Amino acid sequence: MTLLEGSVGVEDLVLLEPLEQEPLLRNLQLRYEKKEIYTYIGNVLISVNPYQQLPIYGPEFIAKYRDYTFYELKPHIYALANVAYQSLRDRDRDQCILITGESGAGKTEASKLVMSYVAAVCGKGEQVNSVKEQLLQSNPVLEAFGNAKTIRNNNSSRFGKYMDIEFDFKGSPLGGVITNYLLEKSRVVKQLEGERNFHIFYQLLAGADAHLLKALKLERDTSGYTYLNQKVSRVDGMDDTSNFKAIQSAMTVIGFSEEEIQQVLEVTALVLKLGNVELADEFQANGISASGIRDRRGIQEIGEMMGLKSEELEKALCSRTMKTAKEKVVTALNVIQAQYARDALAKNIYSRLFNWIVNRINESIKVGTGEKKKVMGVLDIYGFEILEDNSFEQFVINYCNEKLQQVFIEMTLKEEQEEYEREGIPWTKVDYFDNGIICNLIEHNQRGILAMLDEECLRPGVVSDSTFLAKLNQLFSKHNHYESKVTQNAQRQYDHTMGLSSFRICHYAGKVTYNVNSFIDKNNDLLFRDLSEAMWKARHPLLRSLFPEGDPKQASLKRPPTAGAQFKNSVAILMKNLYSKNPNYIRCIKPNEHQQQGQFLSELVAVQTRYLGLLENVRVRRAGYAYRQRYGPFLERYRLLSRSTWPRWNGGDREGVEKVVGELSLSSEELAFGKTKIFIRSPKTLFFLEEQRRLRLQQLAMLIQKTYRGWRCRAHYQLMRKSQIVISAWFRGNRQKKRYGKIKASVLLIQAFVRGWKARKDYRKYFRSGAALTLSNFIYKSITQKFLLGLKDNLPSTNVLDSTWPAAPYRCFHAANQELRQLFYRWKCKKFRDQLSPKQVEILREKLCASELFKGKKASYPQSVPIPFCGDYIGLQGNPKLQKLKNGTEGPVLVAETVKKVNRGNGKVSSRILLLTKGHVILIDTKKSQAKTVIGLDSVAGVSVTSFKDGLFSLHLSEISSVGSKGDFLLVSEHVIELLTRMSRAVLDATQKQLPVTVTENFSVRFKESSVTVKVIQGPEGGRNGKLSCKKKGSRGLEVTV
Repeated sequence: MTLLEGSVGVEDLVLLEPLEQEPLLRNLQLRYEKKEIYTYIGNVLISVNPYQQLPIYGPEFIAKYRDYTFYELKPHIYALANVAYQSLRDRDRDQCILITGESGAGKTEASKLVMSYVAAVCGKGEQVNSVKEQLLQSNPVLEAFGNAKTIRNNNSSRFGKYMDIEFDFKGSPLGGVITNYLLEKSRVVKQLEGERNFHIFYQLLAGADAHLLKALKLERDTSGYTYLNQKVSRVDGMDDTSNFKAIQSAMTVIGFSEEEIQQVLEVTALVLKLGNVELADEFQANGISASGIRDRRGIQEIGEMMGLKSEELEKALCSRTMKTAKEKVVTALNVIQAQYARDALAKNIYSRLFNWIVNRINESIKVGTGEKKKVMGVLDIYGFEILEDNSFEQFVINYCNEKLQQVFIEMTLKEEQEEYEREGIPWTKVDYFDNGIICNLIEHNQRGILAMLDEECLRPGVVSDSTFLAKLNQLFSKHNHYESKVTQNAQRQYDHTMGLSSFRICHYAGKVTYNVNSFIDKNNDLLFRDLSEAMWKARHPLLRSLFPEGDPKQASLKRPPTAGAQFKNSVAILMKNLYSKNPNYIRCIKPNEHQQQGQFLSELVAVQTRYLGLLENVRVRRAGYAYRQRYGPFLERYRLLSRSTWPRWNGGDREGVEKVVGELSLSSEELAFGKTKIFIRSPKTLFFLEEQRRLRLQQLAMLIQKTYRGWRCRAHYQLMRKSQIVISAWFRGNRQKKRYGKIKASVLLIQAFVRGWKARKDYRKYFRSGAALTLSNFIYKSITQKFLLGLKDNLPSTNVLDSTWPAAPYRCFHAANQELRQLFYRWKCKKFRDQLSPKQVEILREKLCASELFKGKKASYPQSVPIPFCGDYIGLQGNPKLQKLKNGTEGPVLVAETVKKVNRGNGKVSSRILLLTKGHVILIDTKKSQAKTVIGLDSVAGVSVTSFKDGLFSLHLSEISSVGSKGDFLLVSEHVIELLTRMSRAVLDATQKQLPVTVTENFSVRFKESSVTVKVIQGPEGGRNGKLSCKKKGSRGLEVTV
C-alpha cells in the first residue's frame, strides 16, 4: 500500500497507533472535517455520510480510479468497486459487496455509486446499455415502494435488498436478480411522530393528474387518509410530484406495461382507502358484541375497485370462519378484532404487492439459464439497531448482522490465511471473539430463540408473550449471553433497566434489551382465511394473484411458516450465497442525528463503530503482519535509503529490498519475506521507514538545491561574461560608427560646397539671364499644386450646416479659396436637395418663406423654426359638420385652427374657426359650425403683424370687394407664423402677386366708412402667455396690450 504524502490522518486504520477507540474516532473526525469521508481497514471501506454533494464523483473520477490499483489513490468507493469488478472480469471470481450501517448512514447512496461505477466501466452496446438502464432504473422504483422518511433519514430503506448483477465473459452485464428481506409492513398502518409512510403514497397523491386520481377514487389532500401521518406530508429536498413522473418512466424502462402500472397504482390506492374504513360497535341478538362498517360509501368504492361485492368484503372484515375436518364455525369480530383484521389486510396487500414488484423486475432483468455468467452481488441491508424499545423487528435485524459479522470474521481470516500460504509465511492461529455462540443461541433448530418462538406459536392452549419469555428463562438460565429479570434475580444481580417483560442478548456489538410484547403476533403474521378467500374472489387481476392461498381448490389446513422461520431461511440462503463469493465490505457511518453537514458527534460515531465491529476488524487484520507490499513498489519507494540501491539498482526486486532493510538494521521479528511480498508486523516499523524516507528526501532535496544553485551561479557568471563581451563589442563598434559618421558628414559638406561653387560658376556663365522667371513659375506651380492637393485631403464634411473651410496658406490664394468655398457649399446644397423627397422640399419651401417674411422681424419666429407645420389643429377629420364645410371648398384645407376675432368697436374677443384653402379664408362660428365670413384670397390686400411674441394680426381687405366693404379683420392666432406663411404662398399662387406683410406695432384697421388706429404695447409677460386686453382710446383709437 502506498502512503500518500499530504494525506489527512491515517488512510488505513490497520496502521493506526495506538489501536484504541479514541485515536480511531479522532482520525475519522479529522478526515471528515477535511471532507475525506472514506477510510480503509485493509480492503474494507468506511464511509462517513457528508450530508452534502462532494465534487469527488462523476466520469472524471471514474476514469481516474479505473486506471489505478486499490492503494495507489485516496480511499474511495470507486476504488473498492473497481477491485471487485476487475477481480470478477479478469480472475473469474464471483464478487459480493456488503453495505451495512444505521439508517441514515448512506447505504442506499453507496449502493447507487457502486452500480453507477460498474455501469460506467463495463462494456458498451445497444443491448448492454438497455440492461444497464434497467438495472439502474430498478432503484427508484424500489425506493418509492420500500423507502420512507424516518426520524433519522429522509430516504430510509425499510427493507433489505440483495442484488445479483450477472455478467458475461467480457464483463458486460446480462441482467440480475433482486432479493428483498423483511419489509417493514407495520409502517403501512402506523408511523412514529415525525415520520412518513412509504414514499409512493405521497408521490401518487402529489404527482397523479386529476384524471388518474378520479379513476383511483382518491383526493389530493393527504390529510384525508388515516394511514398517512398528518403532521409530516412533505420532506425538504424531495419533490414528490417529479418523483412520481420518474417512477412511471422507470417502470416503463424496466418493462412494465401500461396496464401493469395502472394495476399497481390501483392496489396502492386500495391500501390507502382501507385505512379510511371506519368500524362501529354492534351487538348480535344473543348480546355478543360484533362490529360493522360505519361509512357504506367508502366500502362500496373499495369493492368496486377490487371487483368484489361490498357485502362480501364487509363480512370478511367483521367475521372469522374457523374450519375443521368436520364443521365450519363463523365467529363475529368485535371492533378491536375487526380493526386488527383491516390493518392486517392492508399490510399483507402492500407487502405482497412489494414482493410482486420485485419479482416483476426480476422477470425483466433475468438471464437465460443456458448462458455462462459471472456474478457480482450488492447487499444493502439494515445495520445493527439498539433503540429505546427494541421489538421483534430489531431482534431479527440484529440476528442478520450477527450472521454478517460471522461471515466477515471467517472470510477475512480465510483470506489472510490464504495470502500467508501463497507467500510461504507461517500462519499462526488468531485469537478473536467468535460470535458463533450468539448465532447458535438465536438460530439453533431445537434450542434456539427462534425455534422456541415458533414452538410457542404452534403450541395449543393459552399462548402469550409471557409464556414465551418464561420458556426462554428456563432454557437459557445459565447461558453467558442471555439475561432477563429472572436470571438476574437468580444470580442476585440488580438492574433497574431490565423490565419484567424483557430479555437481553450480549451481541458482538453490545448488549441489547428486547421487549417480548407482540413477539407472538409479529411472528405469526396471520391473515384470516376469510380475507384471503375474499381477495381471491376479487375480479382485479393483480390483487387476485397476490392471494393464491384463497383458492378453495388449493385450500390447506396446514399452518403457513412464521415470519421468524421465513427470515431465518432467507438469511441461511444469503449466507450460503455470500460464502460462495469473494466479499468486499462498505461500513457506513452517520456523523450526527440531524443530517447536518460538517457536524461530527463522537459519542454517536463511537456507538456505530462498536455496532460495526471496526476495532475488531482492525485487530483481525493486524493479527499477523499489519502491512504487506510487493517487492517492486516497496523497492521503488524505499531504495533511496540504501547506498547500494540508490540511485540505480540492477539486481532483482527481492534482493534490493533485503539490501534496504539490512542497512536499516530492522529486527528480523518485524519482517517476513514472502514469495512476492514483504510483510511488516508493526505499524511503528512502517512509520520508522516513512520517517527515514522523509529525512532522506530532505537530504536529497538539499543536494539537488546545492547542485542547482551552483549550476545557476555558474550559468549566471557565463551569461554576464558573454554579455560584457557583447556590450564591449557594441560600444567599440558604435564609437567607430559615430567617428565614421562625423568624417562622412564633413566630406559630404566639403563636396557640397565644391559642387555649389562649381554650379554657381557655370550658372553665372550660361543661365543668369532667364533663370529668375523659370524658377518663379516653377515655385508658383509647385505651391499651387501643394495647396490644391492639401485642400483635397482636408475637405470638410458634406453636412450642409458645416460651414468650416481650410484657410489659404498664402495671401495670393485668398480669392481662389473663397470661390472654391462657395462652389463646394453650393455642391453640398445641391446634393442635399437631390436627396429630399417632394414632401420634404415642400416643407423646406414653407420654412424658407417663413424665414423671408419674419426672420429678424418677429420675436416668436425662432421658436417656430424647429416645429413642423401641422395645418390641422382642430381635428377636421373627426368633425362631420366641418367636413361638410370643407367639402364645399375647392382643394385641400391648408390651415384649420381656432382663432380669436377682436371686435373693432368695443375690443371684445370671440372664438372663430379659420379655414385657409387655396382660394379662400373662411371664418366659422364655433357654436353653430356655420360659415360666418368667406373671404377670397384676391380680396386680401395685406397683413399687419406685431414684432412681439403675440399672435395678433390684421387682415386688410380691398375696398372694392363685397366682404371688404364691411372693413378689415383683427384676429389672434396661436400659430400666426404658419398661418401667414401659408396664406402668403396661397395668395401668390392664386393672384400671382406677393402678399404685403407689414411688421409694426401701430397700424390702421378699416371699420365700415371710418378707420381705427390700433396701437400694440407689450405687457409684463411679453406676450408669452397668449392673453391680450383691449382698451378704447377715443372713438378712433384702440390700445391692445399683449
